[in-house]
Amino acid sequence: MAHRRHLFSLQFGYALRETLRESPYGRRQLARDIGAGITVGIIAIPLAMALAIACGVAPQYGLYSAFVAGFLIPLAGGSRFSVSGPTAAFVVILVPVVQQYGLAGLLVASVMAGVMQILMAGMRLGRYIQYIPESVTLGFTAGIAVVIAVLQVEDLLGLTIADMPHEFAAKVQTLALAAPGLSLPSVWVSAATLVVMVIWPRLGIAVPAHLPAVMVGTLLAVALSSWGMPVETVSSTFDFTLPDGTVGVGIPPLLPDFQFPWQRVQAGEALLTFSWALVQDLLSAAFAIAMLGAIESLLCAVVLDGMTGKKHSANSELMGQGIGNVVTPFFGGITATAAIARSAANVRAGAQSPVAAMTHALVVLVALVSLSQVLGYLPMASMAALLIVVAWNMSETPKALHLLRSAPISDVLVFSVCFALTVFVDMVVAISAGVVLASLLFMKNIAEMTRVKELDENHKLVGQKLPLGWKLFKINGPLFFAAADQVFSDLAIRSKGLKGVVIYLDSVPILDAGGLLALERFLASCATQGTRVFLADFQFQPLKTLAKAGFAPEIYPCTLFPTLSAALEKLNEATGVVDEVGSGTRRV
Repeated sequence: MAHRRHLFSLQFGYALRETLRESPYGRRQLARDIGAGITVGIIAIPLAMALAIACGVAPQYGLYSAFVAGFLIPLAGGSRFSVSGPTAAFVVILVPVVQQYGLAGLLVASVMAGVMQILMAGMRLGRYIQYIPESVTLGFTAGIAVVIAVLQVEDLLGLTIADMPHEFAAKVQTLALAAPGLSLPSVWVSAATLVVMVIWPRLGIAVPAHLPAVMVGTLLAVALSSWGMPVETVSSTFDFTLPDGTVGVGIPPLLPDFQFPWQRVQAGEALLTFSWALVQDLLSAAFAIAMLGAIESLLCAVVLDGMTGKKHSANSELMGQGIGNVVTPFFGGITATAAIARSAANVRAGAQSPVAAMTHALVVLVALVSLSQVLGYLPMASMAALLIVVAWNMSETPKALHLLRSAPISDVLVFSVCFALTVFVDMVVAISAGVVLASLLFMKNIAEMTRVKELDENHKLVGQKLPLGWKLFKINGPLFFAAADQVFSDLAIRSKGLKGVVIYLDSVPILDAGGLLALERFLASCATQGTRVFLADFQFQPLKTLAKAGFAPEIYPCTLFPTLSAALEKLNEATGVVDEVGSGTRRV
């Protein structure tokens, strides 16, 4: 069972321990990790800023998350190559929280989500995330992508909107009404950024496209501003107040300080009072954050396993994610999870261990302290264009279109429901409804596979004709609550007027409480009409269910047999059948 140890293990620093256990870690491995960490750190800086802005908070809070969570999660977690930080998937959940409760509410919800993830790890739930159907994950990720894209239109076009509504339809209407007031300089900057993002990958240069795209957008914004056509930048949009009362613009060049999450506010936000009522209000958002973070981080780990041939520990990774999300908000960092794009870049850059992801966090820290003034020049339009591309990539449009064209109607229905609920209602509702609907449709399909077949004329299996008034039936498929009632109702109808029936059960792998109740009702019905029942060839799980329930066949006209041949032999003895196998004659 050693090859399956990763499925059930729960250990602090599992990935780091496994790396050191498998092979010596020397200067060569360290050099490759540092190189990969520097590469991914440079990639993460503008992304962390853009995602924080998309969530409705100042960009430094994204950098805090990339630094603190980006260091803690690989140190504590179970995936060797995952890089954690702010991700686009959370935007749709965090924006409403920030709008209603401010930065403090977002941080409190993140802590609550981290606690839930640690509890999930403690209950060894990590490996069960894989049971969420692809139609559900594709549905809500496509919905998230649409919401993110719509949220970027304001900065993409340089619109001025005093108050953005919460509801998706109202957002679209507000943007449409404000569209005539677009800013041409912002449009030029966002268009230039998007063009570079599209063209750059075709050049075959081993530099992520968003870095030259943001640089081009920044240079164009500086040029336009010098020509009297200003473009909104990070510095012109955000300001901060230092502990000594000094007011600055852009990003504060300071390390994140320790502060209780509910006490950290942005300009214009009121302090929150930590209370049970606040916890209750944020519970659904925290649950959505925890579930989405678990799904995304573990899916990321699975992708990385496929790229590298290594195995992650799902429960340890969940614990690492939980620890990161509990600690990070105390230093101002927003919700974090593993990011597939950054993690894949980490692997391609030559990462050997979690040290690479920890190095990436230190690179973000250095940029925060030493390059904050430079980062303030980044135009908001370029940040928005960058997130438009991120939204497109996370939507997995080719996969979604393939599912819509080729998948069964049940999967298409699940995808459509998850997509619509994510866009128009809520992520918690979307995930819950999607999983429930997918489960119900799955149970319906499985129930339809359970069938009853009459085998009287199957001479190869039976060997001889059954006595008059007796029939042989075979049940194929699981006898669980969704199938058993129909199966035994069918058997009850077919058994009317018979002396007895033999029921062959070797193809019944599962019998649950609902199936047992349906079986008992069938046996009671047979007892009422004087029909004897032989039950033959139970598999282990159904027998275990019968034993655990204290099933007593003697209270019914019912007998259990280990094999079908034993049941037929007993039947022949009881009815006086003496002919040879296959003779077709008998004496009763």
